[in-house]
Amino acid sequence: MRGRRAQPIQLTEEQQAILEAVVRGSTTSQRLVERARVILLAARGETNENIAKCLSRDHRVAAKWRKRWAEASDRLRCVEQEEGIRSLRRQIEMVLADAPRKGCEPKFSAEQIVKIVAIACEDPKKSDLPVSHWTAAEVAQEAIRRGIVETISRRHVGRFFKKRPISNLI
Repeated sequence: MRGRRAQPIQLTEEQQAILEAVVRGSTTSQRLVERARVILLAARGETNENIAKCLSRDHRVAAKWRKRWAEASDRLRCVEQEEGIRSLRRQIEMVLADAPRKGCEPKFSAEQIVKIVAIACEDPKKSDLPVSHWTAAEVAQEAIRRGIVETISRRHVGRFFKKRPISNLI
């Protein structure tokens, strides 16, 4: 199969020893083990396609981790020379860790959340409800009625209070 040549990976003895220890570790996460295997196979000169076959993965997985390792190789060498083996292992685990993700934007603003919590702190009778305590469903309905939010589920309201119970807010 013709295509771009994969970036060659060269490991120092210490890096190889750490990666092999990661692969053998009984409490190491499988993601980390798989990524360490990719790097070890790449260092032996295997192609991304062969690595993918060996690990039963797509070749892009091998390419991704090979590229990430190559980008970090200078930094890893510096850590190895200047800081020692413990720091090197931490750095290797950081290189092989998931990249941080942005996540989704919050659905409700802090101002809206505060107003919803304030509803729960009020006496329900002020809102003409014949109950003595708010339920999450009633708080959600009241927030919609007051125009604080267009829509919100009782479960979402419940999450606000699960993080910080109402009794702590009063």
